[in-house]
Amino acid sequence: MAKVLVETSARHVHLTDADIETLFGKGAALTEKKPLSQPGQFACEERVTLVGPKKSIPNVIILGPARKATQVEVSLTDARTLGVTAPVRESGDIAGSGACKIVGPAGEVEIAEGVIAAKRHIHFTPEEAAAAGVEDKEIVSVKIDSDGRSTTFGDVVVRVSPKFSAAMHIDTDESNAAMAFGECYGEIIK
Repeated sequence: MAKVLVETSARHVHLTDADIETLFGKGAALTEKKPLSQPGQFACEERVTLVGPKKSIPNVIILGPARKATQVEVSLTDARTLGVTAPVRESGDIAGSGACKIVGPAGEVEIAEGVIAAKRHIHFTPEEAAAAGVEDKEIVSVKIDSDGRSTTFGDVVVRVSPKFSAAMHIDTDESNAAMAFGECYGEIIK
């Protein structure tokens, strides 16, 4: 079976250009700190605070570039900490999802929807997907072998695009459960 790099996607925010200006000031733009594994995506210098009915989580990273819709991706543990609803969804599927407040140094944004727990997924180029024997939107399982915490994750959606690079993304709760730390690979099971 095919192997895939497994990466932990910690809590983060995607912002629209308008929300960037509200949070960081007129004319503000995101400042790239470091590139991510997916081409064109990057971690930003800027940080925000997420505010829910129960608690706040400060120093949350923003991922760029700007998006068409603001989206907050948290683990289910983070959602409970904040006191917000975070349905498990694919990135971009935010209709009817959770609400929260995002606070920056120049202002705040109240989003009525956009808080999700990202559905675990694998990014592949068409060539990488063909080599792994999988197709776009296919649901697979991935087994991660670790010392004392080997885990098989089901319900992993395959996402194929020429803009991607091969990597599976899981959140911090899932990473901790499988001890998927450092350079980690999983085996795709169909």
